[in-house]
Amino acid sequence: MTGRRGKPGKLTRRRIRIAGVVAVSVLVLLAAGAGWLYLRLNGNIDTFDAGGLSKNRPGAGAAGQNVLVIGSDSRAGDNGGLGGGDGDVGRSDTAFLLHVYGDREHAVAVSIPRDTLVDIPPCRMPDGSWTAEKQHVMFNSAFSLGGSAKGNPACTQNTVERLTGLRVDHTVVVDFAGFSAMTSAVGGVEVCVPKDVYQGDLNPNLGTRGELLFHKGQQSISGQKALDYVRVRHGIGDGSDIGRIQRQQAFLSAMIKKVRSQGFNPTTLLPLADAATKSMTVDPGLGSANKMLSFAMSLKGIDLHNMKFVTLPWRYDGNRVAIVQPDADALWASLRADRTVDGKDAGKDAGKGGSGSRPATPSPSPEPVSGDGVKVSVRNGTDVTGLAARAAASLRERGYEVTGTATVRARGTASTVIEFGPGEAGHARTLARLFPGAYVRGAAADGISVTLGRDYAAAPAPAPSPSPSTSGPPPGTLSSDVVSGVRSADDDPCGNLSYG
Repeated sequence: MTGRRGKPGKLTRRRIRIAGVVAVSVLVLLAAGAGWLYLRLNGNIDTFDAGGLSKNRPGAGAAGQNVLVIGSDSRAGDNGGLGGGDGDVGRSDTAFLLHVYGDREHAVAVSIPRDTLVDIPPCRMPDGSWTAEKQHVMFNSAFSLGGSAKGNPACTQNTVERLTGLRVDHTVVVDFAGFSAMTSAVGGVEVCVPKDVYQGDLNPNLGTRGELLFHKGQQSISGQKALDYVRVRHGIGDGSDIGRIQRQQAFLSAMIKKVRSQGFNPTTLLPLADAATKSMTVDPGLGSANKMLSFAMSLKGIDLHNMKFVTLPWRYDGNRVAIVQPDADALWASLRADRTVDGKDAGKDAGKGGSGSRPATPSPSPEPVSGDGVKVSVRNGTDVTGLAARAAASLRERGYEVTGTATVRARGTASTVIEFGPGEAGHARTLARLFPGAYVRGAAADGISVTLGRDYAAAPAPAPSPSPSTSGPPPGTLSSDVVSGVRSADDDPCGNLSYG
């Protein structure tokens, strides 16, 4: 006896319904998995208290973003077996400021040597008190203020903002354990070692040469070995922290190259995201998986050649590092202007109407600035003698009435600041044309005041009505010494590995 066969139309519709149910079920499972992953990544992320940030911060940039990245060598928690600082106090072993240009097609990471002598502004301690300003001290001491195992990222951010005159949009702290896990998640990173390196090179207190850590030449490393590579200093190159910075830049270049080469591969990216979020302490602005993903996606259009690395212009000061001026201020000015290290305009609208960025060209001469009837007070925020008098003379030539000059008590201001009272906004914006890169902000006091920064000392306001033939390079033009030390993420991993 044969069974009854349904009509073809009904059978087809039934199969469609079954397929639909299966598809919906798969989508639900995928959504549940994504939800689980989202919760996992969110649960990994730690944030630091933004209440420790300075109340007197630079104004927001016009287009680009600045991200401070700090490498912590605390032995607390999972870092205990990986080496690092003494005890549980967090220390800053590495730091760089990443500037992502407004066109989202260029970026530069500026390494700040840990022994750089800087001024540290008041910082909040774990008990809620604030320190007094510290002058001419090592940069990495800012992270250790307060003796916390997690360090003091807000204090380091305050110090970088004071040093550069740039507003730091986000701060990220990466610990040893997380760095090690990230290198394993991408399947290793290709590096180049100029000579055989032994355990005694990593730890000079060992007393013996120890076992071989790295053989000479190119090799792929991950985990503990990757951590050893970026930490080793003695017995390789010139043995300096500057040389180590250049190898760290080469390592980061190779890691970026490795991640890019793998494309959108969940097998790699999910473990990498898990390792990264576990290792990071971030500011509240990056304190969720969505926020971190959004920022990461904003970097996807940056070509390897347009991802640059450079070290803050420096010189030795005994066994410490001093900042070289005016080269350093020119570097910060170039970032404020969204100009790349090779002199191109990479602002938000730079690529419109063509491909890539365009060379920076002088703007057409604007109408002459006239200060008739406008009163301005001038203060010198630097240690350059006579700077306020020089600016005052320039303002008087343009018709401004200078009501007084003075020197601020806490000198070391990086960027010129123009403050205006009620009804003076238009006059302040006109005045700002004489101080390229200055921050303009409202204030409760009447009138207009100018606090001169090191940017003005390096590139003072031009004389009235300069002709194109006599005008110099635009403010923030970098010296050949700075440009020659730039590394691109696509450079040869064996090139330019050590200062000296």
